[in-house]
Amino acid sequence: MPIASPEVYTEMLSRAKSQGFAYPAINVTSSQTLHAALRGFAEAETDGIVQISTGGAEFLSGATVKDMVTGSVAFAEFARVVADKYPVNVALHTDHCPENKLDGFVRPLLEISRERVANGQDPLFQSHMWDGSAVDLEENLRIAEELLAASKAARTILEIEVGVVGGEEDGIVGEINEKLYTTPDDALRTAEALGLGEKGYYLTALTFGNVHGSYKPGFVKLRPGVLKEAQEAVGQKYGQAKPFDFVFHGGSGSTLEEIHEAIEYGVVKMNIDTDTQYAYTRPVVDHVMRNYEGVLKIDGEIGDKKAYDPRSYGKAAEAGMAARVVEAAQQLKSAGNKMK
Repeated sequence: MPIASPEVYTEMLSRAKSQGFAYPAINVTSSQTLHAALRGFAEAETDGIVQISTGGAEFLSGATVKDMVTGSVAFAEFARVVADKYPVNVALHTDHCPENKLDGFVRPLLEISRERVANGQDPLFQSHMWDGSAVDLEENLRIAEELLAASKAARTILEIEVGVVGGEEDGIVGEINEKLYTTPDDALRTAEALGLGEKGYYLTALTFGNVHGSYKPGFVKLRPGVLKEAQEAVGQKYGQAKPFDFVFHGGSGSTLEEIHEAIEYGVVKMNIDTDTQYAYTRPVVDHVMRNYEGVLKIDGEIGDKKAYDPRSYGKAAEAGMAARVVEAAQQLKSAGNKMK
């Protein structure tokens, strides 16, 4: 199937919310990790979301080029070709973008999509995230309102963050404190500023104790009830049930019960990066350890070309990451729920 059109992406998210599941949103940094994500979606029989961060976009442009737009465009065009061979719908998304990178990442990509739409094409990406966690709420929403208008013109969906995700991702650091928990007043102000769909479609990453990085279960103190309180406060004021479509960030170390509770309160997308990075790298380490003298030319020997051929460990890495994507789809209850 092709990359999801705006209509298909909207339907994907609507189905997730109405049927009680969420899509795995897998961060990728290369063609190999993209294939691992697509393979995992296909094996789990789920539609899904593939996303790149600012650092991932730089990496995709070349380690010495470091141009986020170049990397993003190259990635999206490559994904359009290869995704067509997998029997699932896939949306392309750009992950956390702070204020100081908007002009070099999200804004030019939105302009590219606006031009594509004006020429009768689908947008380049299906959604983009504005990470306003480092600025105060009013500034966050002011920028979000501007980006939402541009997003609507480009037929894309905007993702925003209200609150702070702890830990570190791509240089964005959030302290672990009470700011990790979004309040009902924050949710009400968000609905007042951005509307509930009439100004454009947006996803909301309210924070309920989320922390980026790798943690053992129990370290992260999640309070999924924060999402319920936000839905109830806004829903009561505007007469809608579950008015927000939520995104779950920083999910490593979450229990299955916490994940399912969050879905119950309106989570339709869950970001997965740390766990899939490990799942990709672990088979590479295993290959090197088992084929040490073949991978390296030790004491003047010639090694084993089959052992150091990148395809030998790349295939194992792809399989390992794909298996973790399948596990994520099962945990999020999207497995077996692909659109026909």
